[in-house]
Amino acid sequence: MKELKEIRFNESNIQLKDNLVRSAILPEKAAELNRSITIQGNTVVEGAVYAHKLEIQNGDLEIQGAVFTQLELYVNSEAKGNITFKKSVGSAHSIVSRTPNCKITFYSDINAKSVTLYNAFVAGSIYADEIILENSIVIGGVFATQEIDLTNSIIGTFNTPSARIAQTISLLLPSAFSIEKIIATADAKLFNLSLADLGALYKGIPQSPNSGKIEMDINTDEVKTTLVNEDIQKTLHSYTVIGKVLAADLIDTDKFQNHFLLTAASLGSQLLKTYDMGVDNDGNPVALTFEKIQDFFFNILLGKIEIQSIDGKFDISEITGRL
Repeated sequence: MKELKEIRFNESNIQLKDNLVRSAILPEKAAELNRSITIQGNTVVEGAVYAHKLEIQNGDLEIQGAVFTQLELYVNSEAKGNITFKKSVGSAHSIVSRTPNCKITFYSDINAKSVTLYNAFVAGSIYADEIILENSIVIGGVFATQEIDLTNSIIGTFNTPSARIAQTISLLLPSAFSIEKIIATADAKLFNLSLADLGALYKGIPQSPNSGKIEMDINTDEVKTTLVNEDIQKTLHSYTVIGKVLAADLIDTDKFQNHFLLTAASLGSQLLKTYDMGVDNDGNPVALTFEKIQDFFFNILLGKIEIQSIDGKFDISEITGRL
C-alpha cells in the first residue's frame, strides 16, 4: 500500500488504489467542489472526504473521517471485500449500495435524500426522504419523510408516512410508526425482539424461559392516534407491543443485557475498550466488541441463531396479584 501524506491531485478526478491517505480529501478552491473520487480498492483514508461523486468500485476500503457527497455515494454492484465508514456519512442526493458480495459497515448515522442499502450494518440511524433496505441491520432508527421499503432486515424502529415490508422484519424497540397503514407482502412477517434474551444468545447459553420474539399482527397490534392542532389533523399508526413489555416488567429483563448490547453496538467506533458480557457455557469470558456484535446480528438475520418465540399474552389477574 502506497502512503500519501500530502494530497496533490488534479481538479477533476481522484483515483485511489492501494493507497494510505494520511490527510483529509477536502476542496481548497471552488473548482474542486465538482471533483469526483473513484476508489478501486485496498485504500485507507484517515481524514474526512468531500466529493461531488464518490464511487467505490471495490473493497477493501476504510474511511476514518466524515463523508459528504454533493451528488452520490455509489458502491459498484460487483464490489467485494469490506467497506467501512467510521463516522457519519451524508449526501445531498443519494447513497446507494446494492452489492451482494460486499460487507459494508457504517459506524454512525446516515443522512441523504435517498438511501438504498443491501447487506449493510448501520450502528446509528438513517435519515432520508426515501429509504430501501434489504438484508440489512440498523441498530438505531429508520426515519423517512416519504417512504421506506424493508426486506428481510433488523432495525431499531421506524417513523415514516408510508412503509412497505417483505419477508421477515424484526424491531429491536417496542414500537414503530407510520402515517399510512403498513403495506405487507403475502409472505411478510413482523417480529418484535424487545423481550428477546439477546445477552444469552450472544453468550451462547440457554435463553430465559420468559423471553423471546413476539410475532406482531399489523392489524391487532396497531394503535391509531389522531393528532390535532389549530391548523391540521393527522392520523398516526403505531405498531407496538408496549403493553406486553410493560407487563413484562414483572420479569427481571435487566438480566437479558439487551440495553447494554444495543448501546455498545450504537457506540460504533466510540467503543474504546473491550467489555466482558459474562461467561459462556464452558465458563470462558465472552468479550463484547463491535465486530462480534455485528456478526451476532447478522447470524440472527440469516437464521444461524434462532430466537425462541413467545406469544406476548398475559393475564391481568397475575399482574394485579403481584402488586
